[in-house]
Amino acid sequence: MENKDNKVNDKRWLILLTTVLLTFMATLDGSIVNVALPVMAQRLSVSMASIEWVVTSYLIVIVGTILIFGRLADIKGKANVFKLGIIIFTIGSLACGLSNSLIMLVLSRGLQAIGAAGTMSTSHGIITHVFPSNERGRALGINGTFVALGSMVGPPIGGIIVSVLSWQYIFLINVPIGILALTLAMRTLQKSSNNSKETLDIKGAVLFGLTMVLLFGALTFGKEIGYNNTGVIAAIAISVILFILFIMVERKIISPLLKLEIFSNQLFSLSIFCAFISFIAISCSNIIIPFYLQYVMKLSPSVTGILMMVSPIILAVIAPMSGHMSDRVGSEVLTFLGLIGTSLGLFLMSTLTQYSHLGALIIFIAVMTMGNGMFQSPNNSLVMSTVDKKNLGIAGSINALVRNLGMVSGISLSTTLLYYRMSTMVGYHVTGYIEGRDDVFIYGMQYVYSAAGIICAVGAILTAYRLYETRYKKKVEVV
Repeated sequence: MENKDNKVNDKRWLILLTTVLLTFMATLDGSIVNVALPVMAQRLSVSMASIEWVVTSYLIVIVGTILIFGRLADIKGKANVFKLGIIIFTIGSLACGLSNSLIMLVLSRGLQAIGAAGTMSTSHGIITHVFPSNERGRALGINGTFVALGSMVGPPIGGIIVSVLSWQYIFLINVPIGILALTLAMRTLQKSSNNSKETLDIKGAVLFGLTMVLLFGALTFGKEIGYNNTGVIAAIAISVILFILFIMVERKIISPLLKLEIFSNQLFSLSIFCAFISFIAISCSNIIIPFYLQYVMKLSPSVTGILMMVSPIILAVIAPMSGHMSDRVGSEVLTFLGLIGTSLGLFLMSTLTQYSHLGALIIFIAVMTMGNGMFQSPNNSLVMSTVDKKNLGIAGSINALVRNLGMVSGISLSTTLLYYRMSTMVGYHVTGYIEGRDDVFIYGMQYVYSAAGIICAVGAILTAYRLYETRYKKKVEVV
């Protein structure tokens, strides 16, 4: 009997390894290309603004499809959708590595993103299903740590690969990993046999998907052709109308794509919003740093990759520690301190110039990363602990959606603000780095980091309010 229990326990942790592997890989691919963007733009003979579609398209497709896969998992089974996601992601990675034009690469990234959405939407549900309640928090914490690591470790790994091999290998490296993950999934995850008679909310899925594509497509095109463009204004207006229709449909339908009542929990909603703010701020930094190091500081991709290893190393230490500490001092305190630290780091980054010392840059990145690491794990734990067990899968899907939504928003916000301030300084429309004008890039970059710092500070204020509310309610209950 004891041997049987040990086998079950071993299988449980092997399942965690499988889900974490895909979660890490999918998140990694949202950021790994950042450091390779200048090289890819040069090899494919496209502008800096155009090459950013490689990053943006991946994230837009994820946010447009992740709720669909989450709902399909409830109908067809989490394991089935997870395995399908692995297959699609691996095929998409191979297609990316074989691409020889920007159009083909962007389309392949879209296919890759569909697979990533399939795995991201089901990983929390699978972990929740196979782990008992006394181990579930620890398992979800490990998964959350790898999400954060995937988003931060991508740029340095990308820099090393681009320096040693060609840019295509940042995608081809996923193929053997994907095959390994599929093999593990086939061995550990039993085929789901869901008998659910519920159907997918096609109307809600179409409305939500179109909303995401139109909104972020408009934001991306807007920074290139201007937000006063009729097409851009129309796309934003239509996306708002479609989102309102989506909410109306979800309120009336029996089996909605998104259960809106989950947001009636104030603590859940506030935690989700703070997560959104955090990923906006961090994405602003991740998209700007590689261009600053390579264009302004004149460093090679390999050196850039080494410098950007500072973040994942610190994160690997801080994130698990903060997750453990949250059980002792409470998640609210740590999330507040984390956002304060992230905000401080971003404001310090806004003081960088073309003459700044690399030592100062490393210190600033360290402060920002320590804050981020202190925030992510406790906030993930807080999100999952504020909902009933029956809604853990929904909460995980929403958490993943908000994470990617924050990354898309951060990229759009940072590049839009960067080009706007650069254009203001030189007196004409700018969509890329101007050779020999480091001062123009620095001018725009400082505004981006200042804006990100302010956004993070707003999150800290909201978290302080959340902390006050929690402590106040506890005092009232005691009295």
